[in-house]
Amino acid sequence: MPSAGTASRRAVQAAALLAMLVFFATQLVGALLPNVPLLIAASAAGLALDLYLQHRDPGLVAVLGKVRFDVMVRQLLRDMLILLGLLRLQGDGSLRGYAPLFVGLVLFYAAHLACQATAILVRRSRTLPFVTRNIDTTGLRLTAAPPRLLARQHGRRLLRFAIPATAGLLATVGTEKPLWGLLGTGTALLLAAGGTVHLASWLRPKKRIADEQRALEWLDRWLADYQPTVGMYFSGGTTSAYQANMWLSTLAALDGNPVIVLRERFMVQKIEATDVPIVCIPKVVHLMALEKSSLKMMIHPANSGKTSQVLRMPSIKHAFINHGESDKLSSCNPYSKAYDEIWVAGPAARERYQLADIGVDDRDVVEVGRPQLAPIRPYAGAPTREFTTVLYAPTWEGWDGNPGNTSVMLAGENIVRELLADPKVRLLYKPHPMTGSVDPRAGRANERIQAMIREANAARGGARPGPEAAAELDRRTAELDRLTTSTFRDSADEIERMLLQGTPEPGRAATVEAATAAWEAAYWASLPEWEHQIITTARPALFSCFNEADVLISDVSSVVSDYLISEKPYAVANTSGMTEEEFRTNFPTVSAATILTPEAGEVAGLLAAVRDPRLDGLAKARAELKVQLLGPSDPPSLVRFNAAAQALAAEADARRARMEARASEIPTQREADAAAAV
Repeated sequence: MPSAGTASRRAVQAAALLAMLVFFATQLVGALLPNVPLLIAASAAGLALDLYLQHRDPGLVAVLGKVRFDVMVRQLLRDMLILLGLLRLQGDGSLRGYAPLFVGLVLFYAAHLACQATAILVRRSRTLPFVTRNIDTTGLRLTAAPPRLLARQHGRRLLRFAIPATAGLLATVGTEKPLWGLLGTGTALLLAAGGTVHLASWLRPKKRIADEQRALEWLDRWLADYQPTVGMYFSGGTTSAYQANMWLSTLAALDGNPVIVLRERFMVQKIEATDVPIVCIPKVVHLMALEKSSLKMMIHPANSGKTSQVLRMPSIKHAFINHGESDKLSSCNPYSKAYDEIWVAGPAARERYQLADIGVDDRDVVEVGRPQLAPIRPYAGAPTREFTTVLYAPTWEGWDGNPGNTSVMLAGENIVRELLADPKVRLLYKPHPMTGSVDPRAGRANERIQAMIREANAARGGARPGPEAAAELDRRTAELDRLTTSTFRDSADEIERMLLQGTPEPGRAATVEAATAAWEAAYWASLPEWEHQIITTARPALFSCFNEADVLISDVSSVVSDYLISEKPYAVANTSGMTEEEFRTNFPTVSAATILTPEAGEVAGLLAAVRDPRLDGLAKARAELKVQLLGPSDPPSLVRFNAAAQALAAEADARRARMEARASEIPTQREADAAAAV
């Protein structure tokens, strides 16, 4: 069943559509009777509702377009019904003095269609075969975008430009004076024609950007000048950008010239602040430009349908790094065999691939640790604060329908209820961003959990930080947003964003890192230490929550593996239906965890062990499991990761040398064969 919020929204949408149909029906009745007040009121109300929906719920009016009742049909019908009313008011059905009004409307709609055709041409002329960020685009002749109303919002443009025409016609209905209609249609025609002429100026040579051939030539020159050596390839949906974002700092720290290669245009703005050059190449035919470049190896945080297109380039070596490691089957995808190497954190993942028996050669598995875990602080003993901070970070339900994927549905409410019952617990609830995206039951359980937390907060009380804490957070937020968020005007299109997001200022990455740390400190300082928190935004990041927490409760996921770097106590919910022994055997990452049943009766014991280390019998197991999952601390993970990248790049160099040597041998052999024949 849909949630209450979804049901309410659908009810409002249905009411809006019904109101629109009622206005058209009333307008028809007013035109046929004819009834002047009814016709004027229904026409004006219908236009006002259409304008409102275009701004507030464009998705709803888009549905009407699928049934051939789009904005142009609606507005044309609206104006034709007004003309019908004028004819009925004449009595004899003749146009007489109203013929110019009809001609004016015809010319207005013709101008609108001309503007729409021009908009299509302008958009096509401003679409490059690639999108860039953090790259100097001099040479592509990029220019600012035309007004969005003219170039990309034909529905809003039509309705706004039609207001004078409709208003003039209604004034004529009310006064029977054609002059008002002529003034209205004339104004609308001038707006549409003027908009078309203004928009067409972007087709002039002075404002035209480079065409496809010249753009691709520019890309080849940039690749030759920049000489990229290591790249990160990523393709995915709108909610998957976090999989790439977690590797940005690691990529930037590697030796050589890094580059990020994307496939979806929208993903360019989803990648977080970084100094690494970003190139998005949607079409596979243009992607082949990478094969001719100096790029030696690429790392892959995720599999996608488009990954095979880049794997076809034998001149580039490929390593699968995944976006997180867990004991779930998704961490041992048979697709991994397609890569030259599989980089894992530690011995546990190596063993996992061999146990999965999916054909991965053990020689292709390289242990590199998890470099991005460096910001996570190590265990510093039992909590000293009044409240024990518990981070509950369940994963999402996954694609396979396995009830053991997430604890949210079967155990989440029980876990939270047990935690809230302890007056000295402060809960941080951070659900996976995709919770409920596949199984609506997970979404509803997530909503109920959040409602429980809000209710618990309402029953609590205590001192709050002073206004200076909130002011400091606002200041830090503004500073971090300025550094990490690109602000564009409403009319900015892809090309204008490329123009504005050129080469970053030197040292920006270090500045962002410092600003992020300052923001996190200000964020936690602005919150009461007794208040539970629901964290569903990107900030604070999960690692910041790790540092704030005294204990983690999660599911079988990469969250557990990452948290283990701290060696703090943790618990994992068992909603798989297995016994505890089977659960620990099948999922090695939980071997050092407190196992929670769906009833969550073990929460009290978990909290006691966190508060009194003498009751914590899993500390040694966590230290051993940390090495098993994440590898040794020395040499540091980043050093091992960089060494693996350099080694794989060297293999690419060696292959290129062999291919060049073979190519040079072919003419020599042909000459020898020709001489022997003579």
